Amino acid sequence: MTEHKGIAASPGIAIGKVHLYRDDVPRIPRYRISEDQLETERQRLHAAIARAGEDIKTIQTENNNDSDVDESKILDSHLMMLKDPSFLSSIDDRMQQEQLNIEWILARTVRDMTNKLADSDDEYLRERVTDIHDMAKRVLDHLLKRSRPRLADLSEEVVLVTHDLMPSDAVAMNKRMVQAIVMDAGGKTSHTAIIARSFEIPAVLGLGRITRTISGGESIIVDGNHGIVIVDPDDETVQSYTRRQSEWQEHEVQLMRLNNLPAETTDGKLIRLNGNIEIPEEVDGVMNHGADGIGLYRSEFLFINSTGLPSENEQYNAYRRVLESMGGRPVTIRTLDVGGDKVSPQIDTGREKNPILGWRAVRVCLAERALFKTQLRALLRASVHGKLQIMFPMISGVQEQILALEILEEVRDEMKAQGIPFADSVPVGCMIEVPSAALTTDTLARKVDFFSIGTNDLIQYTIAVDRGNEKVAYLYEPFHPGVLRLIKIIIDNAHAEGIPVAMCGEMAGDAVATVVLLGLGLDEFSMGAVGIPEVKRIIRSVSMADAEELLGSIMEMRSASEIDDAVRTYMQKRFQLDTY
Repeated sequence: MTEHKGIAASPGIAIGKVHLYRDDVPRIPRYRISEDQLETERQRLHAAIARAGEDIKTIQTENNNDSDVDESKILDSHLMMLKDPSFLSSIDDRMQQEQLNIEWILARTVRDMTNKLADSDDEYLRERVTDIHDMAKRVLDHLLKRSRPRLADLSEEVVLVTHDLMPSDAVAMNKRMVQAIVMDAGGKTSHTAIIARSFEIPAVLGLGRITRTISGGESIIVDGNHGIVIVDPDDETVQSYTRRQSEWQEHEVQLMRLNNLPAETTDGKLIRLNGNIEIPEEVDGVMNHGADGIGLYRSEFLFINSTGLPSENEQYNAYRRVLESMGGRPVTIRTLDVGGDKVSPQIDTGREKNPILGWRAVRVCLAERALFKTQLRALLRASVHGKLQIMFPMISGVQEQILALEILEEVRDEMKAQGIPFADSVPVGCMIEVPSAALTTDTLARKVDFFSIGTNDLIQYTIAVDRGNEKVAYLYEPFHPGVLRLIKIIIDNAHAEGIPVAMCGEMAGDAVATVVLLGLGLDEFSMGAVGIPEVKRIIRSVSMADAEELLGSIMEMRSASEIDDAVRTYMQKRFQLDTY
C-alpha cells in the first residue's frame, strides 16, 4: 500500500480500479526543406488544421446533450486559435526564415507562445498552457498521421490515472464510467478540474509522478476532499474509506437540500453567497450549488485563451452568455486584471524587477485606454441581458478610482450619442486588495456602490509575503491580526457610507473562516461553487451574536497561530469540519 498527496481539485471519495491512460507526446521530426517545398508544407498545415477543427466540432456535437453542463464549449477557444490569422502568420514567417518542416515549426511556435504563461505564478494562467498544447497536439497528430486512444470508449467503471488530460480528452471521455481522476499534472483551475467539479467526479491532481509507479489494474482509493490517493490499499483501509464514502455521500445529500434555502443566520441576518468563475462553462456548477449570483467573473480568461486581443463583439457575447445563464441573478464582472503574476501573451507588460508591485490590473487599463474602453463598451452592451455589476481591480487610492469612473462615464456618453442601448443602472464597485485602499475606504466608499475584498492580494501585501514563494509561504496567514484589523476597517467604513461589502478571495470559501467573517460584518461571500453548500450550512447554524462573540475573543489575541488554533478548535467542535 502506498499513499500519495496531491491537490484536492474536486471533492468526493472513490474506490475502484486503475485505468492508466497514456497519450505520450510524439517525437517531432526536424529536417530542411527547399524554397519550392514551402507551399506544400503550408497546404499540409492547413489540411491538418481543418481536420483538427472537425475533430473538435465532432466532440462538441457528441457532448452537447451529455448533461446540463455545456462543458464542450471549453473547446471554442481551441477553434479560435486554429483560425487566428496572427498565429498562422507567425508560423508561416518562421517557416520561410528557417526553412524547416512544418511539424518542427509548429512545435517551436507553440513553445514560444506558452513560455510566458508557464513562468507565471498564477495557477490559472499556467493552466492555459494546456489549452494551447492540446490544440497543437491535435494538429500534430494529423500531420504525423498518428491515432490517439479514445476515452469515449470506456465501457466499465474505472479510476482514470494519467499524466495530463488534455481539455478535449476531458470533454470527450465517457464520464459515466469515470469514478475519479488522478493526474501527475494540473491544478484547481485546470479545465480537467472544472469538468470534474461540474460532473461531481472526485479528482486529485498535481501528484508529480504517480503514473510512473503504477502499471494499470491496481486497486485505488481517491480522496478528493483531502488530496490523498492510496494505491493497493489493505482491507482495513478499504473498509475505513468505504465508511467515509458513505458518510460523505449522506453529508452531500444533506447539503444539497439547502440549495433553495437562504443563507440566513439563526437570528435573521441574511447573507449573499455567490460563486467565482473564470469561464462561462462554470455557471452551471454555480447554479447547481445554490448560489445567489456571480461575485467574481475574471474577465481576463478572454485575453488568455485567445491568440489575439478579443474584439468587442467576442467580449460582449461572452458576458451576455453569463448574464443570460444566471436568469436575473447579479453578475459581478471584474475588468481586465493582467500584469504581476498574471501574464497575457496579447498584452506586453514588459520585464519588471518587481511585477507584483508594478504595472498591473487597473494601472494597465488606465494607460491602455482604447483597450479599457473596448471592454467597458462590451460590458455595457451586455448589461441589457441581465443584472450586471462592474468591478475595478487593484484600486490603490481615490485618484485611480475617479479616473476609472470618468472613463466609464465617457463610454456611456459615446454609446448614448450612437444610440447603443445599455442598462440605466449598472452598479460599479472596486476591489480592496491594497492596504492603501483599505485605509482610505472611508473616502473610496463615497464614489462606488460596493466593495469586494480580494484577500489573496490583500494578505500578501499586508504581510509582505509573496504567495508564490515557497520559502515564505508559511507566513501567508489569513488570520494574522493585521489582516483581520484591515478587513474590519474596510467593512466598518463601507457600512458607514451605506454600501455593502463582499469578499471574493480564497478566504471567503474557507469554511473555517466563515464565522469570523460573519463577526466582522461581511455582507457577501463569493467562492468556488463547490464550497457554497458547506458555508451555507454554517451560516444557517450560527447567530450573529455567536459570531461577534468569537470575533471579540480572537481580536484580543497577539499572533496568527494563536488565532488560527482558537478558530479551528471552535469550528471543529461546533461544525465537525474535516470529518469526511
